[in-house]
Amino acid sequence: MKKLLVLGVGNILLTDEGIGVHAVHELMKEEWPGDVEFIDGGTFTQDIFYLFQDYEIILVLDIVKGGKTPGTIYRLAESDLRKDESQTLSLHDIDLLDSLSMTELMGHRPELHVLGIEPETLSWSMEMSPRFKQLFPDFLKIARQEIKRLLA
Repeated sequence: MKKLLVLGVGNILLTDEGIGVHAVHELMKEEWPGDVEFIDGGTFTQDIFYLFQDYEIILVLDIVKGGKTPGTIYRLAESDLRKDESQTLSLHDIDLLDSLSMTELMGHRPELHVLGIEPETLSWSMEMSPRFKQLFPDFLKIARQEIKRLLA
């Protein structure tokens, strides 16, 4: 079976920016097959690239600033992050691409997928915006579906 890492990234001090971290903590509480692991990547730096060597697939949960309506869900593959220059990459995305390159230099190249959501608010608060609190169960539902799809 494929070994999958679900990496929640974001800054929980900046309202909606922390949704990936909040999501991974909720998903960790559930029963999953042994080939699925969850990590709170926080504000993710390239320092954890060595973790990628152990997985065939990486699913990142994060915000994505794509210029659409807040709450818009994005499903992106690595090729989407590299080819769409109009896409505003977050520092997390840049770190992810760099980390994949470093992992490849060590002889392994996992498949990268991003499940993101367009943020509404990025201000100082540990609470998600009211809209994101309402959308959070749907984001979790889509994340669960994506995990199952990637394992199939």
